[in-house]
Amino acid sequence: MEEMEEELKCPVCGSFYREPIILPCSHNICQACARNILVQTPESESPQSRRASGSGVSDYDYLDLDKMSLYSEADSGYGSYGGFASAPTTPCQKSPNGVRVFPPAMPPPATHLSPALASVPRNSCITCPQCHRSLILDDRGLRGFPKNRVLEGVIDRYQQSKAAALKCQLCEKAPKEATVMCEQCDVFYCDPCRLRCHPPRGPLAKHRLVPPAQGRVSRRLSPRKVSTCTDHELENHSMYCVQCKMPVCYQCLEEGKHSSHEVKALGAMWKLHKSQLSQALNGLSDRAKEAKEFLVQLRNMVQQIQENSVEFEACLVAQCDALIDALNRRKAQLLARVNKEHEHKLKVVRDQISHCTVKLRQTTGLMEYCLEVIKENDPSGFLQISDALIRRVHLTEDQWGKGTLTPRMTTDFDLSLDNSPLLQSIHQLDFVQMKMAWFAFDPGSAHSDIIFSNDNLTVTCSSYDDRVVLGKTGFSKGVHYWELTVDRYDNHPDPAFGVARNNVMKDVMLGKDDKAWAITEGGITKGATIGVLLDLNRKTLTFFINDEQQGPIAFENVEGLFFPAVSLNRNVQVTLHTGIPVPDCYSSRASIA
Repeated sequence: MEEMEEELKCPVCGSFYREPIILPCSHNICQACARNILVQTPESESPQSRRASGSGVSDYDYLDLDKMSLYSEADSGYGSYGGFASAPTTPCQKSPNGVRVFPPAMPPPATHLSPALASVPRNSCITCPQCHRSLILDDRGLRGFPKNRVLEGVIDRYQQSKAAALKCQLCEKAPKEATVMCEQCDVFYCDPCRLRCHPPRGPLAKHRLVPPAQGRVSRRLSPRKVSTCTDHELENHSMYCVQCKMPVCYQCLEEGKHSSHEVKALGAMWKLHKSQLSQALNGLSDRAKEAKEFLVQLRNMVQQIQENSVEFEACLVAQCDALIDALNRRKAQLLARVNKEHEHKLKVVRDQISHCTVKLRQTTGLMEYCLEVIKENDPSGFLQISDALIRRVHLTEDQWGKGTLTPRMTTDFDLSLDNSPLLQSIHQLDFVQMKMAWFAFDPGSAHSDIIFSNDNLTVTCSSYDDRVVLGKTGFSKGVHYWELTVDRYDNHPDPAFGVARNNVMKDVMLGKDDKAWAITEGGITKGATIGVLLDLNRKTLTFFINDEQQGPIAFENVEGLFFPAVSLNRNVQVTLHTGIPVPDCYSSRASIA
């Protein structure tokens, strides 16, 4: 019942209603709060001055004007009750509930009457703090508004149900929890107070004691004050005026304005309206039940989103780790090639060093030997070996001159790692856009013979010739899927379904020019469902009929901006369905690829 509490609070003071009255707009307000927000109007705007000047209207005109004010209220934001002048515009404040209320008029002069019965200033105007419609009060003032006894009763029962436990009403200090209630005394007793104040003897022995909870129920069921007529305060309501939709007394029927109106028995109308309210509540209860189920669905979606997020993050980390592992493996392979090249270069250079070292040692020995021979003073002995030495020196010199002193290997590594394709792939690494788009057909770009209905989701044509209509949303990237159902299919027409550029010809069949890609055959009949899958990540267009894919891929190399498109004549009617996920069969193949 806690949700009902706001219905039981006054929009002005923010507290539970106290002596609530019903305004003609069906909203409620405390009687004291109604007095506080009264505004006094000029004399010239009163109903009496209007009638005196000849501008008044009859009571029936008031009812018609009241109906008209209901329609004009939404436009202006400020309405007036039929037959009464609107209050002057005044700055507004906010109540504790956040509802705008108009400031109170000047306080009335002191009077010995109670606030509920004290007279209000003449020509006073009251503005409903909820719908902001205004009404100038008549001579009866606030007493002209009926009191809402039902609301008072509901508030009493609600406040009683909010009490934590029923307490003894006779304990002097700290009240103890009541154990019984006397129905005749209408008092709750604890055990000590019952033995002391309500002994089971004498006249009190005939009193009926019941448990506190049962006593609370009996209090709720006790008869309440009977509502009296607002025009004749001493008379109780006895009939119901069908035209005015309000309870009336017998004097209202004899001498009041209800004398010529249709009336019905109060009890019968009470039961009828209770039945109507119950039926209305059944429908509202169904909506509330659906709302609760929807909230459960949303809460489950929150949980599912969290679980899917964890799963997706784990999958993403695994995929990135796999890429890193593959890169590390390739890195090891490339490093092995570098090491192999390194070892080869070192071997070649070291072999050349060894060869040159041996050759240099031989050359140095020959040079030292020749120098020692030159030191000999014996000409004949020198000439015996000089020719041979000269030849050996020239031969050795020739051996050094045949590229022996040129390095057989360069110090540079003739390897260059081409990482630009990989870097580009990493920069292009992204999620596949599997978005679900909601859109309708576009009347602005369609041929004039196209007929729209169902919020521009259903189309047909007034011509026997084929006419083209496009969707309102264009696509340039991502994966998108939508379906069309054939509602009417007469005389074997040839409707076409697919995609098109924005400047496609609108007066010929789709696909007759180079600005459209469409399917026209393949089991299209009444009741058939045609699915169109535009995968701009792969640049392909695929068609489905009744959930079966029509061939592998219909069109490839599809690039640019495309709009959903249909061509049809008067023998065909189709309905568009959007926001549909991509078929599972295609999603699975896309993930494998």
